[in-house]
Amino acid sequence: MNKDANAWYLIRDIDELDSPALVVFPERVKKNIRTAIDMIGDPARLRPHIKTNKSAEVSKLMIDAGITKFKCATIAEAEMLGISGAADVLLAYQPLGPKLKRFAELIRKYPATSFSCLTDNPAAAMQMDEVFSDQGQKVPVYIDINLGQNRTGILPGESMIELYLACSRLSGIKPVGLHAYDGHIRDQDWSLRKKNCDEAFSEIEKMKVIILHMGLPAPVIVVGGSPTYSIHSKRKEVECSPGTFVYWDKGYSDLCPEQDFEPAALVISRVISLPDETKICLDLGHKAVAAENDISKRVFFLNAPELRAVSQSEEHLVLEAGRGHSYRVGDTLYGLPFHICPTVALYERAFTIENGRLTGEWRTIARDRSITV
Repeated sequence: MNKDANAWYLIRDIDELDSPALVVFPERVKKNIRTAIDMIGDPARLRPHIKTNKSAEVSKLMIDAGITKFKCATIAEAEMLGISGAADVLLAYQPLGPKLKRFAELIRKYPATSFSCLTDNPAAAMQMDEVFSDQGQKVPVYIDINLGQNRTGILPGESMIELYLACSRLSGIKPVGLHAYDGHIRDQDWSLRKKNCDEAFSEIEKMKVIILHMGLPAPVIVVGGSPTYSIHSKRKEVECSPGTFVYWDKGYSDLCPEQDFEPAALVISRVISLPDETKICLDLGHKAVAAENDISKRVFFLNAPELRAVSQSEEHLVLEAGRGHSYRVGDTLYGLPFHICPTVALYERAFTIENGRLTGEWRTIARDRSITV
């Protein structure tokens, strides 16, 4: 086990914190926000995705830093941003059915916030138009473009242009731009990642030219996530929407070494059993750290990098420590998640650590599906 008494992550009053727990380091969060702004040069071009933190406290730190535009994925996240006083919120989702009615109610409830959303097909656009028109609303929409993620979005081309034009003729929605998430571009080699990113983005540029030739206003382009942020941030006429940067994680630390963000959130765990002479068991199960990756890529222990995960269940994580190890029941481990976003969603609060001590908590209020709307 790493015994470095000066390690940045060590908590001096750790005995006061039950485990498993999510902890955040506010000074590192603030530094990551400054780094994101420095990379893009103008906070007006930064539209962070708040799915990572789901916290009013973090959102307010970004607002205090000069960021006015945000992106989110759920109605609860959108409401949390409205509560926080965000000026401009894009729901990066296509609301339908009950969600569409909730979104219309949200727009009415927080008039100081400008809300927008996505659409990628005529049927959904017509549903939006009907609901918003009935409410006397004219809501900005972005056409969601599929650049190869093959999750949502319409392929760039004639059908996309027809959809943009059709939306421009409706009374309840108003097309204002194009949205594209290129999360599938994750090449370890940055030069290859940039090549693939530029090739995909060229399709959006073609669509923008056609829209301008039709005499419509220049579309706002919202593009990318964390892996391509270092590339898109250099394009002067786009808005970028990374999210993980506020907390960062092991996955993106490994994939994006060119981005100077620091880990700012960890999971705290303890050894609860020694099942045999080479293994240790922690209180860090599926319910405490994101478990969608292979078991070898779920958590990395900063003070115990040699440990190897061998099995995990809902409440337990078993690790191979080797013969002659010195781990004891009660030992504390500081884990850096490989994927922080779904890890945060497992916790109703994150405990703040400042100057090595517990100072408070940030509630993860947008982990719920609904706040009031």
